[in-house]
Amino acid sequence: MASQDQEPTGAAGREDSRRWLVLALVGTAQLMIVLDLTVMNIALPSAQHALSFSNADRQWVITAYALAFGSLLLFGGRLGDLFGRRLTFITGLIGFSVASAVGGASVNFAMLVTARACQGVFGALLAPAALSILTVTFSDPKERGKAFAVFGAIVGAGGLLGLLVGGALTQYLNWRWCLYVNLLFAAVALAGALTLLPRQRERGAARLDITGVASVSAAMFCLVYGFSNAATHSWHARSTLAFLAAGVVLLAFFGFWQTRARYPLLPPRVVVDRNRGGSYLTILVAGAAMFGIFLFLTYYLQTTLHYTPLKTGLAFLPMIAMLASFAQLSNIVLMPRIGPKALVGIGMLVAASGMAWLTRIGVHTGYASAVLGPIMLAGAGLGLAIPSAMNTGTFGVQPSDAGVASATLNTGQQVGGSIGTALLNTIATSAIASYLTGLAAGGRAGRPTSPGAIQAARAAATVHGYTTAFWWTAAIFAAGGIICGTILRWGPLTRQAQGRQPDAHGTHAVLPASPHAEN
Repeated sequence: MASQDQEPTGAAGREDSRRWLVLALVGTAQLMIVLDLTVMNIALPSAQHALSFSNADRQWVITAYALAFGSLLLFGGRLGDLFGRRLTFITGLIGFSVASAVGGASVNFAMLVTARACQGVFGALLAPAALSILTVTFSDPKERGKAFAVFGAIVGAGGLLGLLVGGALTQYLNWRWCLYVNLLFAAVALAGALTLLPRQRERGAARLDITGVASVSAAMFCLVYGFSNAATHSWHARSTLAFLAAGVVLLAFFGFWQTRARYPLLPPRVVVDRNRGGSYLTILVAGAAMFGIFLFLTYYLQTTLHYTPLKTGLAFLPMIAMLASFAQLSNIVLMPRIGPKALVGIGMLVAASGMAWLTRIGVHTGYASAVLGPIMLAGAGLGLAIPSAMNTGTFGVQPSDAGVASATLNTGQQVGGSIGTALLNTIATSAIASYLTGLAAGGRAGRPTSPGAIQAARAAATVHGYTTAFWWTAAIFAAGGIICGTILRWGPLTRQAQGRQPDAHGTHAVLPASPHAEN
């Protein structure tokens, strides 16, 4: 039906000896993609000053990347399944690096936004290909656990590292290097891809679900744009409601069409399994809740504690260290013994506890006393949950579905982040406005009159907005832990538990044995 990755049997031993280099290759590419979700956030004021674009336009530097990336992920994942992961991976690398170079050399706003959109397009090819390469490379359960522990740590910590890298590059070089740095990552990954990844043999003509591609890409665009619009305008704006409604309708049509299509873009067999469905929901919820950590804590450190961009990035390092450490513990030690159910449930509840603890911040509290402990606890929880979900979300899929399963995970993270951006930003803004209204009415500590008192009131209101958002973040994590933990099955992942998968038309078929599938 389609071209797939068919490695020659005689090359199996040679490939096995290089599988850890493949992990390094995939990790480098994934780090580049995840970094670009946040690396421009800190650099944005400098870029705005250099290119002289308006406050109304600046959101598009971030949104253009998110829209293109989120809209095309499932399409990119299926292209990898149809035309080969190696070809898709290399194409994504080259395109991403060229777009980064153009963005770094931008002379005006239009050039920068176009380059960022192109980064998103090629990132949508690259991200699913990277994860599917990892999926088919590691078949031994113990080695798979180690590989997904590393990959999950990159996914979870990459956004935080982006803040650190963006702060350092902006502070010591200039904002353009936040884009130029991708050329280094891409060069290393491209050299590794050409050396390590075997060429695939073609098998039949590729078939693509055009209706599915059009409907889901349009649905993702409408949803991501709708939530982004809500974050910058309001939930009641006509444009917000129209795009969100269109996204829901298109997504419903896409789901219906996948049960009818002869060659579905996202075969129902990929998502109907409880473990995989629960893992996709986990990534979506985690993506939504993690926004509360990224955005509001960054603003708290910079605007309230007056940290520099670099110091802000360094402040997140303990969280990154905990996330990476617990990723190793969860996927290497615990997953083979107890499976994903407890890890996802407990991990998200631990992250919720960390966010609840973080609500104790104030205008005059310090990093060590009010921030360090909570972010370390949240990092530990995310380290338990995210790598486990990434591993589970690609477990047991047929090699021909590895790309689209990987893309579904990436789509969940992207859409979740968009939901979190809109929801939590609206909640924080409303909390700040309510706090100031209460002060103006004399309902709290008396109406401030002096400039100093007014400034102090605004600072207190801002921190109140942050803590309100943290409470909601804790609630999202807690609800996700309960719901996702309930959906996932008890016990370790086994091929027998996922060996009979419903096909595209609802019947059941035993998955074929594969050297790349779990035994």
